[in-house]
Amino acid sequence: MHPMKSLVLGVAALALSSTAALAQDLTVYTAGPANLIDDLVAGFKAKTDMDVGVFQATTGKVMARLEAEAASPVADVVISASMNTAMKFSKKGLLMPYDSANAATVPDFLKGKDWVVQGISALAIAWNPKSGTPRPEDWMDLTKPAYMDQVTMPDPAASGSAFELVSALTAQESLGWPLFEKLAANKIIVPGANAQALNPVLQGAKGVVFGAVDYISFNKKAAGESLEVIFPKSGTVIAPRPMMILASTQHADAAKAFIDYVLSDEGQAMVAKTNLMPSRSDVSADRPLIADLKILDDRSSEDRKDLLARFAEITGTK
Repeated sequence: MHPMKSLVLGVAALALSSTAALAQDLTVYTAGPANLIDDLVAGFKAKTDMDVGVFQATTGKVMARLEAEAASPVADVVISASMNTAMKFSKKGLLMPYDSANAATVPDFLKGKDWVVQGISALAIAWNPKSGTPRPEDWMDLTKPAYMDQVTMPDPAASGSAFELVSALTAQESLGWPLFEKLAANKIIVPGANAQALNPVLQGAKGVVFGAVDYISFNKKAAGESLEVIFPKSGTVIAPRPMMILASTQHADAAKAFIDYVLSDEGQAMVAKTNLMPSRSDVSADRPLIADLKILDDRSSEDRKDLLARFAEITGTK
């Protein structure tokens, strides 16, 4: 192809892409689950007749895309799997304050002046009963010889919820970094984000996931997979999924309407249907809720970059 023709086609494609973006009433960047955002967008469209563009990926990929587009933001609403995102963006003044009327029954610790939680997952041990390994009850169990070369874990550099777990466990005096050193000695593998950690266990190549996202595991079990979700007796972390309207949005009214919809009875029922815990305290779900779990509130004082570097060095994932 002639270079000039190639250039013209490239410019045309870019123009079409920009036109498509402008045609959207709203653009949402979200960390999974994909079926949840699909349902929410369809329900919102039915209620408002607004078109919503979606970029759905892991938290790490969502953050990377936002950073790449910082000079010319595309997203209006961001839904992350890590509270660290909301805290960081809020501190930098990147968010638009909004208090949805539908957030009245969202507990105070699940909302702020410029963010509110969509739903909550918790981190668990996901064990395959057919693996031949004993049923684990706590995190430290997975450092025992019976689990040698049988444990996987999501990479905290790619998974926001896994990062929260590492931060919490390393802050515990009884666990700390020695836990991960022992796991590394037991040949734990860290193959990628949440799905990459779970797949070897579903396939029978490994026996257990350390730090599995509970709603994903519940859904796999409901689909007939050999899997048991175990909440460690020493405690775990919850991973609230904050929703934020970017201060750079050109569609503030649509963004506010979308937040309202996600927090509505209909929207929160969709959240519960995916086996996430709804953020509203008056919406039930067919799974353990926050009150049923022992929650570890403390977090490491280490900077995110330093914590990830230390984890990577210990586990050999750098």
